[in-house]
Amino acid sequence: MADAQRTIKSPVGDLLLTASETGLTGVWFPTSRHRRPALVEPYPLQLLDRVEAQLTEYFDGSRTTFDLPLEPAGTDFQLRVWELLRRIPYGVTTSYGELARKLGDPQKLRAVGAANGANPIPIIVPCHRVVGSKGELTGFGGGLERKRWLLEHEGALMGLGR
Repeated sequence: MADAQRTIKSPVGDLLLTASETGLTGVWFPTSRHRRPALVEPYPLQLLDRVEAQLTEYFDGSRTTFDLPLEPAGTDFQLRVWELLRRIPYGVTTSYGELARKLGDPQKLRAVGAANGANPIPIIVPCHRVVGSKGELTGFGGGLERKRWLLEHEGALMGLGR
């Protein structure tokens, strides 16, 4: 069965949510660099209600963590990177190099960057919290303005290069 999907309004534009019967599979920006799922008829799925409610709470400032079952599709390496992303606290940033070090191989900087860029569940798996080695804002599937908005929303831009 195809993923359920729903489009919601947010302060960073429309977001297309996709989910299987058991977990969230995607959060897609209109400008996403990645292939969005084929449009299917939306059907009700209680999980999408939870995702929408938690994103609404995040955007209104009353939620700083998400409690959702996730099912991102990716390689073993990508899944490891995305799990590290989930551990970056609200309002905190880290660098690609730091993530590579946490994975045990500082030489995997580019691979970490590629995995970060392939994240199909942005915001909830907070790839926007990863910045360049000097604190500069770097690529983001939703565009740098959305990344800047998300980091400002979390209070994480103080002291970062702009």
